[in-house]
Amino acid sequence: MKISDASDLSPSSMDGTAMPRLGLVTMLRLGLYQMCLGIMSVLTLGILNRVMINELAIPATIAAGTIAMHQFVAPSRLWFGQMSDARPIRGYHRTGYVWLGTLMFTLAAFVAVQVMWQLGSSLERGWTASTYAWVGIMGLVFVLYGLALSAGSTPFAALLVDISDEDDRPKLVSIVWSMLMVGIVIGAITSARFLPQPTNSTCQDLGTADLAALKAGVDRLFAIVPVVVMGLAIFATAGVEKKFSRFSSRSTLVEREDQITLGRAVRVLTASRQTGLFFTFLLFMTISLFMQDAVMESYGGQVFGMCVADTTRLNAFWGMGTLLGIAGAGFAVVPRIGKKNTARLGCIAVAIALIGLIVAGLSANPKFLQWGLLVFGLASGITTTGAISLMLDLTAAETAGTFIGAWGLAQALARAIATVTGGAVLDLGKLLFGAPLLAYGLVFSIQAIGMLSAVWLLSRVNVAEFKADAQTAIASVIQQDLD
Repeated sequence: MKISDASDLSPSSMDGTAMPRLGLVTMLRLGLYQMCLGIMSVLTLGILNRVMINELAIPATIAAGTIAMHQFVAPSRLWFGQMSDARPIRGYHRTGYVWLGTLMFTLAAFVAVQVMWQLGSSLERGWTASTYAWVGIMGLVFVLYGLALSAGSTPFAALLVDISDEDDRPKLVSIVWSMLMVGIVIGAITSARFLPQPTNSTCQDLGTADLAALKAGVDRLFAIVPVVVMGLAIFATAGVEKKFSRFSSRSTLVEREDQITLGRAVRVLTASRQTGLFFTFLLFMTISLFMQDAVMESYGGQVFGMCVADTTRLNAFWGMGTLLGIAGAGFAVVPRIGKKNTARLGCIAVAIALIGLIVAGLSANPKFLQWGLLVFGLASGITTTGAISLMLDLTAAETAGTFIGAWGLAQALARAIATVTGGAVLDLGKLLFGAPLLAYGLVFSIQAIGMLSAVWLLSRVNVAEFKADAQTAIASVIQQDLD
């Protein structure tokens, strides 16, 4: 592969005009945006969730539920995707939305930390009206965070469709989503450096002095990292759409952008039964993949006796495994066995790895948990590469933003359900079982069952049928406009 910004030309336009192909440098630069999303995910799920549950003693269901609010506004992804299709900002369909969305979700993350401390302080006096009010405010902040995340990440994913050809998408997916894992690793390591080690030896309960030091570290982290994320997001996407986008040349509706209404885009979206099948597959796969997100740090703390900084580093092991899985699948597995078979292989491997996490808990040895997360990450990376490659293929050029919004909706809705369900199942497990390991094991077991269900749904997905139905629906929209 050439290390250049535009390595080759491809006849991607409708009139046969050669279009520049993405080079490795541009793919890596685009990956910086995904890296930023990975960093922010560690800050929200890895740190805020752990601190609320363990250090501030907020019930897991409430802590996970407030954070999950940013996923429950996922239907907005359809609207933001359609807006980026039909309403360019200063002549560009994707870039302006990416920048504005990033600015807003970095600001929301900073505000969320300040609300968290107020909620924890209020809870020390018991469940008063003030406490419930702070819970509501925390949920509202994460609603705003989710809207901003949708406004930025959905047009970014649509941009990847616009600037790539079908044959180079597996490599693009591999590099860009590998950078997401790099972000998770960087976020975990950086966060651990900002967080103080407790002065007591058990790592279970923080004293007043330790909590004050933790607050200072978290505040510093959330003041610095969002500024860095905003700068990297601008650098990652500046000029890419102008140079590489095939949106105008591919779309049969290019001269009638104002006609791509949300209603018409949804008609194209729902024209094939394959849309519903793949949507459902994404739901099952993503729920089963991320239920552990809301409980993994607490698992490390309560079952393995790990400190806050140590449980934050667990993200690095999962991230490194996922990075290896994505890179290996994109460059070696997908070209050999195909996108669908890669996703199937990954789902089965994830189910096996989840059972391994339960077995690791029997030893209470943190090293076993770290290795288990590395294997879980490897399986997750294979699954992610196969599923995302399929996702980009199941997209019509004319309404790329809307389709990406739909797939993003499935994933975000599933992440929300996974986050809340993970916390709720953990609380249920604690009521049913006396041992913490059994409570966490219940979460991981349900995940494994769900992942095997996703394999069955995947077997019914047919890309060729989807493309034929989508093109028929697009032709119907055009004909109705002419009539």
